[in-house]
Amino acid sequence: MPKYALPRDWVIAMSQNGWTNNELGLEWLRHFDRRTADRSVGSYRLLILDGHESHHSVEFERYCEANKIVTLCMPAHASHLLQPLDVGCFGPLKKAYGREIEDLIKRSVHHISKTEFFPAFVAAFQATMTEKNIRGAFRGAGLVPFDPESVISKLDVQLRTPTPPVEEASQTQPWISKTPKTVLEAESQSEYLNRRIRRHQSSSPESILGALKSLAKGTKAIMHENALLRAELGEVRDANEILSRRRRAKRTRLQKGGVMAVGEARDLIDQMDVDMQVVAESSRNGGQGRSARPGVRRCSVCGKTGHNARTCQEDIEVSGEENSEQF
Repeated sequence: MPKYALPRDWVIAMSQNGWTNNELGLEWLRHFDRRTADRSVGSYRLLILDGHESHHSVEFERYCEANKIVTLCMPAHASHLLQPLDVGCFGPLKKAYGREIEDLIKRSVHHISKTEFFPAFVAAFQATMTEKNIRGAFRGAGLVPFDPESVISKLDVQLRTPTPPVEEASQTQPWISKTPKTVLEAESQSEYLNRRIRRHQSSSPESILGALKSLAKGTKAIMHENALLRAELGEVRDANEILSRRRRAKRTRLQKGGVMAVGEARDLIDQMDVDMQVVAESSRNGGQGRSARPGVRRCSVCGKTGHNARTCQEDIEVSGEENSEQF
């Protein structure tokens, strides 16, 4: 027989999708019965299984009952700790099979068909399914020698304090997990956090963290809104201050209708202030000095009365002379 030929007593089964099913599970049970019937010491045999559906079909259970096979189901998600094949055999088998495939790839075999699969699997199986590995797997599962602590020590046991009794529902509206937008909502959330923090021991802090996140979100929103309101209030105050200064300012009519340059208006205002000062000084001196008569409006260009800078003829004449000189 070739080195990697399939052993004669191996049984090969197949399915449409490559996964086991109830029919294959029953065929595997019959194979188990044939291989272990003459090795049984007592009347019954114990078969420890995982919770796969194919291990609990009606046909499977009936066959076990008819052939005195007692089934025992392992706890869910515990086969990696309790089943010897998972503990010490399947891992090395996968690694050995991977090395066989790598060797094929090095020899430019990039497509693994049934022809390449079986020799590679047999080689990996023979390299790993040894007596040493099998004994180590049973020892790692705490079966031989019997050592439950080897499994229990690997469990992630988390002690949990009993949940305290729920407080009586308040007569007020209960707090709902959301970002507070009003003072009442913020107070309700604050009371909820205080209660949870006082009674929190080893329970999950997720609800507290969620409430804190919502409270922080609401606080940030209020702070942003407050900053915007402060900025808006500052602008309103500045506008009111400007308006107040304008209202407090002295109103003086310079001319009725027409057009006036800003400089001319300022000159008129300055002249009026000077005249008013002269009048005030004259009043204090008993009427001496210049006449108390208010000053007469004069042109800011020529200083004469009866017209302003826009209608000043001397400005026009001077401009004309300058133009003639240029020509």
